[in-house]
Amino acid sequence: MSLFVLKNIIHYSLHLLFPGLIAFVFFRKEWKMVWIILLSTMLVDVDHLFAEPIFDPNRCSIGFHFLHSYYAITAYVLLFLFGNKIIRIIGLGLLLHMITDFQDCFWT
Repeated sequence: MSLFVLKNIIHYSLHLLFPGLIAFVFFRKEWKMVWIILLSTMLVDVDHLFAEPIFDPNRCSIGFHFLHSYYAITAYVLLFLFGNKIIRIIGLGLLLHMITDFQDCFWT
């Protein structure tokens, strides 16, 4: 298995499956709804549409795209720490997304 394939398997597993595991373990009664909310935070990748090229497999998203900036990540931490339940779940999803994208930076 090539390194590129392994990187993609890990990346998309962390984006899709790991939030499901988090939802199931910590929000057992409402895990499906929480998983959907966590998955919906992937919409943060809309900022990739403003980059040239839109997708660059060798680019680190953290610090490059405006919704992946350190200022934005600070806001996501605040959402997670100080929001109501739904806002905290959204903040969690955004932070999980940033952690996933951050680990990609080590592959490049």
